[in-house]
Amino acid sequence: MPDARTVPGELDDQLLGTSPADETADAARRERLLVPRQRNALGTAERTPAWQRTYVQKIVAVDALAAAFAAFVGFFARFNDSPADLASTSGRAVVACAVLLPVLWVVAMGALRTYEPRFLGVGSEEFHRVLTAGLAVVALVGTSSWAFGLEIARGYVVVAFPIAILLTLVGRYTLRQQLHAQRTRGEAGQTVVAVGHRAAVAGMARQLHRASYHGMRIVGACVPGGPGSAADDAELRELGIPVIGSLDDVRHAVTTVDADVVAVTACPELDGPGLRRLGWELEATRADLVVAPALTEVIGPRVAIRPVCGLPLLHVERPELEGVRRLAKTTVDRVSAGLALVVLSPLFLALAVAIKLDSKGPVFFQQQRVGKDGKSFPMMKFRSMVTDAEKLLIDLRESTDGNGVLFKMKVDPRITRIGRVLRRYSLDELPQLINVVRGEMSLVGPRPPLQKEVDEYGYDMRRRLLVKPGLTGLWQINGRSDLDWDESVRLDVRYVENWSFTFDFMILWKTAGAVLRGRGAY
Repeated sequence: MPDARTVPGELDDQLLGTSPADETADAARRERLLVPRQRNALGTAERTPAWQRTYVQKIVAVDALAAAFAAFVGFFARFNDSPADLASTSGRAVVACAVLLPVLWVVAMGALRTYEPRFLGVGSEEFHRVLTAGLAVVALVGTSSWAFGLEIARGYVVVAFPIAILLTLVGRYTLRQQLHAQRTRGEAGQTVVAVGHRAAVAGMARQLHRASYHGMRIVGACVPGGPGSAADDAELRELGIPVIGSLDDVRHAVTTVDADVVAVTACPELDGPGLRRLGWELEATRADLVVAPALTEVIGPRVAIRPVCGLPLLHVERPELEGVRRLAKTTVDRVSAGLALVVLSPLFLALAVAIKLDSKGPVFFQQQRVGKDGKSFPMMKFRSMVTDAEKLLIDLRESTDGNGVLFKMKVDPRITRIGRVLRRYSLDELPQLINVVRGEMSLVGPRPPLQKEVDEYGYDMRRRLLVKPGLTGLWQINGRSDLDWDESVRLDVRYVENWSFTFDFMILWKTAGAVLRGRGAY
């Protein structure tokens, strides 16, 4: 039995130098479990990095300020004409509610676990929980008012609580954007030890690198057999990931690099009992254990954990490609696009005049694209190139900056002066609202492909054709023309697999920022 004062790193060094016999390895693993956890002043395991604590404190402060401001506005709106009558039960109840709302608000947010780090920074779960907590407070106040005869003014509730919810969401979104900016600079992130086969670790590293705002950075890998030859580890070295151990050395690797997360990829060598033992070993560290299933690109409400006989089964719902919600999406798309055409008609007229004055040719450009179920349709755009652009393309083929399938040039001589402005801010795409009204496209969906692209599709890629193409989509908010072919296809398939109204709203919200930044717009 090791001395309890031995620090984890020293203990691991001692154990990893023992005999490789199975009995000795098992004994070493059992001894690791006996190392006491590192604890803070409160006697609990210290797991939260300093930046996470600061971030949570900021969120708590924002929530409290949002509730305090909402309480003030609600109180002012209710008693603007006459002061509150503190002699009445209703007056005292409203004053008490206004004073206690910030505390009640923060308590409700904590009870719904909106301050847990795993829900913060990425994904929609944080916002879902905020909405749920806000509605729970409204229900609590309403129920208490009825049960105890407090007669809290409905005018106060109608004004204060919606404002509190809205300001809380806006405040958290603002803090999240600041966090993403920090992570882009390499700050406020989590260090990761990836566990699994080399190819799986490399694939995970590439995905995490593409989405740097998640803040996860792989700093080491534990692979079957440990460090190999230069050729074996070449791919990981190119990605800046050292192989620091075998599957039996994960705990030692975590303490060596002081990792925040251990990410286990699909790996036959780490079966159920092996993962359970790994979880036990990591209890003595501050690292969280996450497991990446072999199933990819399926996220959100389609995935749920179903415990069956002690097995955490991953239940995957079928994608909702037809039915009432799809009909609702089509209706919302066509009505919204029709209203947008009416509102934007002055802009359409101004752009049409600018295009006519800039160069000879028609205002609109039509091109055959492939839509739902492989049916072709004429996609409309504002003309941004000279009229003989297709002929000039023959001489420019070798100068492509595209992804190997699509022709793209960052400085394309065929683009007109007004066309550069149109493309920079995606104004040339606005006529596709007409395609949406006609039912050929959606506001949000996969990128509308050319027939020559579809001819090169494999089985997976054809999933894109199960839904209507979109005016905007994941490709629009993730780099557009800067994306390679595989990444473009992956994003489109992800959208098809995980469509929802919430997902569409998120994409529409981010499209405005993507258009203003102009990344990949050429």
